[in-house]
Amino acid sequence: MTIQNNVTRFLVSQKIEFMALESESIKRSAQETANLFHLDPNIVYKTIVVCRFNSGKNLLIVTPGPLEVDLKKVAALIHEKKVRIPTQNEAEAITKLQAGGISPIALLNHGFEIFIHQTIKNQSKIAISGGQRGLTILLSANDFLRITKAKIADVASPNQKDNSDL
Repeated sequence: MTIQNNVTRFLVSQKIEFMALESESIKRSAQETANLFHLDPNIVYKTIVVCRFNSGKNLLIVTPGPLEVDLKKVAALIHEKKVRIPTQNEAEAITKLQAGGISPIALLNHGFEIFIHQTIKNQSKIAISGGQRGLTILLSANDFLRITKAKIADVASPNQKDNSDL
């Protein structure tokens, strides 16, 4: 039986076609998720929380697993001097979701600005967290953009280290 949660119920309510990919409820990197489900790592997108130093909405940066969030690019994009990635505990407190289960769809209408890396323009489908560990959602890139209203931008660079958690 497919996991049902707020994300899957929302997608069904919006009549969005998706495939729920289920696995053991553990935190995995985007690369591990790609390997597990035999997906191209470039379509497995991870969600990284980014905080402003000044007041304003926190950000969700959605980027393909092989890339890493580029804080200088994000700061320039939102006209800030600096931004930061919170600790895992801070990210979980901010989102009320476990790392490995942070999903932009689960956080719609929760006050986040959502940006997605420009590579989404090259994808027909993407895989993202389904709002909990052990649930990955494969859906059309266009549907993702439509429901999240994510802004497309250059927010990432090639991965210098492995921080590819989904």
